[in-house]
Amino acid sequence: MSSPAPAPAPFHWRPRGYLLAGGGSAFLVLAIAAHDAVMILIAVPLLVAPVAAVLVGPRPSPRAALAWRSFGGTGEVRILGDVRGDPPGTTDDFSLAFRRPADLTEESPPRVEWWPGSVRFELRWRSPRPTIEVVPPPTVVWQDPIGLVERPAIGTAHGLPVERYPLDLHRLGAVRLERTRQLPGKSRTHHIGTSGEYFGIRNAAPNEPPRRINWRASARTGRWLANEYEVERTGDLILLIDTRPSVLGDLVDERFLGVARAAATGIASAFLRQKTRVGYAWFGEFLGAIPLSTGRTQGVRIRQAIRATRRTEIEGPSERCAISLRRFYPPGVTVLLLSTLGGDTACDLVVHLRHRGFPVVVLNPSWRALAPPTATLPPREDALAERLAQLERRMRVAATIPYASVVDWEDLTSLGDLAHLLQHPPHRRV
Repeated sequence: MSSPAPAPAPFHWRPRGYLLAGGGSAFLVLAIAAHDAVMILIAVPLLVAPVAAVLVGPRPSPRAALAWRSFGGTGEVRILGDVRGDPPGTTDDFSLAFRRPADLTEESPPRVEWWPGSVRFELRWRSPRPTIEVVPPPTVVWQDPIGLVERPAIGTAHGLPVERYPLDLHRLGAVRLERTRQLPGKSRTHHIGTSGEYFGIRNAAPNEPPRRINWRASARTGRWLANEYEVERTGDLILLIDTRPSVLGDLVDERFLGVARAAATGIASAFLRQKTRVGYAWFGEFLGAIPLSTGRTQGVRIRQAIRATRRTEIEGPSERCAISLRRFYPPGVTVLLLSTLGGDTACDLVVHLRHRGFPVVVLNPSWRALAPPTATLPPREDALAERLAQLERRMRVAATIPYASVVDWEDLTSLGDLAHLLQHPPHRRV
């Protein structure tokens, strides 16, 4: 069954078209008032030009097919794209407008080249911090050669994801989380042995002892496989992003969300590779959650949910988050909370999660790395404002530490401090 054809995009007058039409009308009025034929000869071309530009335009609206990709190293975002028009003759009159996400900075102006039948462009941006952003497709508009009329082109392109992850993610793969608290009435048997109950098969490590190698499975697959037992399984993990507005401002909140999305995606991928059950949740006005699971399908599900996470303008109560979290996850599961601790109720969220039986680890990005430079203040006042902001942040961290382990994330390009904390967790009573 064929899809219905999209509705034609209406044309729009450009300021130059309004200027010519207004000038032609003025000359026509003056010609009639003064009975001057010369002014009529001047007014007629000015009035006919906008109408002719509309008639010359393509009917129906032109189509634009976009093919683009993103690549680059650490901190570099380079986007190459190619726009092809249908009919091909309309491509010479295409005009492109690009929309840059707030978390990316422009390194150089866009480079646009018109080729026969296509328009090629190159964007050079920079990502000063880890982030996951979706670059919206450029706006493609057809314009007449004089620049009097424009008509938006019809396109079907989707946004281009740009992903830059923090370093040291490979170290998280070696972290063995504490086991989730057993349910009431469940006890371990003493007749299984020191290795525990058989759970599954995994890839063998280089130093795997021979007694754990599954020789039959290794012979069938052609690679070394080892048996995995219940006592070897790591604990579960919940990634929770606080998307509520904070006192830091909209720009800092948007930058934090980009950093949090990148960190959550990388951490989830690192733990899922070790067969850890990972869940993802985000809390704004209400709680949205992905239940605990493992495998590639869970990784894709979490990645899509993280990309769709947005800031909320309405702040929900902290107790609602803790109560809703118990609907999706059992108590005792480690919660990794990504928050700026800039909200008035950020510490309350940690307290309510602890009261509901969830051990919490807070990953707190530095305000200094997220805040924009304040060039309007004198150097002395700027230093004083930065100092006050650091003191405010330390007070919020100090108020949170009695209830949770806090990772002071100063270097946003690395997760080494988080890996060290998870490998050597403090002993806290839940």
